[in-house]
Amino acid sequence: MSDTEEFPLVQFMRDGFDPVGELARIRAEHPVFPMEIPGDQTVFLVTRWEDVRGVLGDHERFSNDFAGVIGLGSNQEDPGGLGFRDPPEHTRLRKYLTPEFTMRRLRRLEPRIEAMVEEYLDRIEAKGGEGRTVDLVEEFALPIPSLVVCELLGVPYDDRSDFVKLSKDRFDFTAGPEASLQAINDAMTYLTDLVARERQNPGDGLLGQLLREHGDELDDRTLASMADGLLTGGHDTSTSMLALGTLWLLRHPEEAAKVREVDGYVNDVVEELLRYMTVVQVAFPRFAREDLELHGVQIKKGQMVLCSLTGANRDPALGGDMDQVCPGREMAGSHMAFGHGIHRCVGAPLAQMEMRIAFRALLRRFPGLRVAGEVPFRELAIVYGVKELPVAW
Repeated sequence: MSDTEEFPLVQFMRDGFDPVGELARIRAEHPVFPMEIPGDQTVFLVTRWEDVRGVLGDHERFSNDFAGVIGLGSNQEDPGGLGFRDPPEHTRLRKYLTPEFTMRRLRRLEPRIEAMVEEYLDRIEAKGGEGRTVDLVEEFALPIPSLVVCELLGVPYDDRSDFVKLSKDRFDFTAGPEASLQAINDAMTYLTDLVARERQNPGDGLLGQLLREHGDELDDRTLASMADGLLTGGHDTSTSMLALGTLWLLRHPEEAAKVREVDGYVNDVVEELLRYMTVVQVAFPRFAREDLELHGVQIKKGQMVLCSLTGANRDPALGGDMDQVCPGREMAGSHMAFGHGIHRCVGAPLAQMEMRIAFRALLRRFPGLRVAGEVPFRELAIVYGVKELPVAW
């Protein structure tokens, strides 16, 4: 195996639910693994839980400012979003969002999420049965996260079907990168217009709330970018978790039965599946702010460090049987499915709520649900998942 050909891809590869075995070997033998990428550049792959946590938690020595490091010109688009910003700008923007994701405020969304889930279960029931199969990705895992973001932001009901299509199209790469980029641009255009409308008449959603409380501090483009970041971070990841988690539960009917029947058990299952699946395989890239040393490896100022969340969450240092799903397990530290440090996903509580509601409702509605065909997994994916999930009952 050639280092330069194979190792730069290993952090994006899976064997079913599991990371490929080569990632475990790298974690055991090369905790900071240098990789050559096109352009004669060296990046460093970090795979151990303690090291990943250390890099992600150290914004003094590692920067997220992608645009600043690579030197985007004035005619190029800044990638935007909180994930590509450093303090103090990151701190300033995140402080507006954090209060909106407390459990107290999210509880107002819980009845609406429950109603959305039931509505789509009704649709699935109408399409399936009597030997027919339904693609659970298309009919459930894709639309639910989009509608949750709609509810969170305050997207008007008349716009939601179009917004769901925009959300879906940006992650559909089968039509080529141009189509995906066009969907992203269309979403930003829509969100900028929505912010302008909300500024005139603030609604009850997150955008209206931010405009009422901080409208003088945030311009329309910044607010639209923040909203787009929530869509980007909360759509494909939640879609993948809904599909992968359901697939695992259907392959483990005893666990599915506990989720249906035992109050509170779904909480433990969701947390363990988040760790085990780690759908976001690699964190946003970090760049060394200064020359530094990590595990005896020299990293120069400006060089990129990639943190394998998949490798970290399967690290044996966390406990035994990390390649197994053990709901309620005691761990040496919390999982990093949502990242760590100041850039930990701000929407994590909402995603956890979404998973708890959706898994339990699905399994209760269809106790005889089963996989009804081949399940194709994504290949070389930053966000891991399945392309489709045919089911029947």
